[in-house]
Amino acid sequence: MFKHLLLALASTSLLLTAPAHADGSSGASLVLLTENFPPYNMAKNGKNFAKDENIEGIAADIVRETFKRAGISYNLTLRFPWERIYKLALEKPGYGVFVMARLPDREALFKWVGPLGPDDWVLLAKADSKIQLADLEHARRYRIGAYRGDAIAQTLEKQGLNPIVALRDQDNAQKLVDGQIDLWATGDPAGRYLARQVGVTQLRTVLRFNSAQLYLALNKEVPDDVVARLQAALDQLRDEGVVDQIMARYL
Repeated sequence: MFKHLLLALASTSLLLTAPAHADGSSGASLVLLTENFPPYNMAKNGKNFAKDENIEGIAADIVRETFKRAGISYNLTLRFPWERIYKLALEKPGYGVFVMARLPDREALFKWVGPLGPDDWVLLAKADSKIQLADLEHARRYRIGAYRGDAIAQTLEKQGLNPIVALRDQDNAQKLVDGQIDLWATGDPAGRYLARQVGVTQLRTVLRFNSAQLYLALNKEVPDDVVARLQAALDQLRDEGVVDQIMARYL
């Protein structure tokens, strides 16, 4: 009897742990990770951990509709910090992370689905700041705040501008107001949205120094046919105007 009980328990365990698939095919569901990066992805309760339906934002909604249209199953978790979820997606088969700027030095590290939306790179200052910049090189004399592990911060570091990094990008808005930094290197519209969330307004764009597109980055072990199905689904949603409708809900 004990042997039969063990077999029954083992069978039940296999049923509970077997991967679920929207299309009934074999292979594990994708594990998707994101962070608080309004208005693209954010926890409804404003905290640094959320799952599935408790995550909202432009990219989160687009990703949901894309996976639904493609018939591919997934689970979604919002975690902190960015460096952690980036590393998980880079190293673990079946994982993905969004939103990520698709840069040349990242191109071969992931498989890409997108774009999910634009992310211009800007230097913001207080409204009464007298700073005038012709290009990024002229920003070298100023204290620049940036988000730790973010592509903007990494780019500034490579160019020798030595940004002062914060664990949360919205912290830079307050540091700017308090005079701890002179300029805030962030994304647009994300930076202004974050600033409003912490009560900071009237910021001035001193320099717009790059335009990037944001993507879902998938681990390189994700099968090519899965990536192709997701891209085709996203392209259909864009052609049908669904992507624009989602963006209009937040901007």
